[in-house]
Amino acid sequence: MSAQPRHPASAAATTADPPLQVRYEDAHLIALDKPAGLLTVPGRGTDKSDCLSRRAQARWPDALVVHRLDQATSGLLLLARGPAMQRALSQAFAQRQVHKRYEALVHGRLTLPADATDGWARIDLPLIVDWPQRPRSKVDHVAGKPSQTRWRPLAHDAQTRRTRLALEPLTGRSHQLRVHLLAIGHPIVGDTLYGPPDGAPRLMLHACALRLTHPVTGQPLALDSAAPF
Repeated sequence: MSAQPRHPASAAATTADPPLQVRYEDAHLIALDKPAGLLTVPGRGTDKSDCLSRRAQARWPDALVVHRLDQATSGLLLLARGPAMQRALSQAFAQRQVHKRYEALVHGRLTLPADATDGWARIDLPLIVDWPQRPRSKVDHVAGKPSQTRWRPLAHDAQTRRTRLALEPLTGRSHQLRVHLLAIGHPIVGDTLYGPPDGAPRLMLHACALRLTHPVTGQPLALDSAAPF
């Protein structure tokens, strides 16, 4: 099933909020394009109440969050319509039945190592939340949880000395892509939490594709969103 918006993407959640970018909608689930800088769910404090889930629920009262993106990350986010669909989609994510792909710009020239297979390389470094420096995470070979990320270069800009990457997280740890790329010496451009100051206007990380089997129809669902950088 090729995903197509079912309603105009220009419809706003409320008169005060920017338009919701709808990538797919049916009676069971919704796919939205989250802008960089917007929380997925409310944070602590009234100044952090604005979020994508709240805006979505203003239009779809039964919309429930299934997974999250970092506030600084943009891209595809699935919401379930109702608790039963939320359980079904959450199980699909937990069982790694949802294929996720991201696109990022990183500092430096990154090329595939000689032992890369199928055109992809892998970062396999255990991660743990760095509690004294929350919300940061870190590599910890003793207490960290197994974490794997596949990556491959898409393009290199010799002038800016940056590489565009395709990324596939095989696990879902907090800040996994950001910490893994930092660990191999290529932090994401615009990452003010982990990378060097570089003047970028945002974190250059975008959730560009989701592939899954629709829990109700059983048909393949392909969701895509082009990186805005």
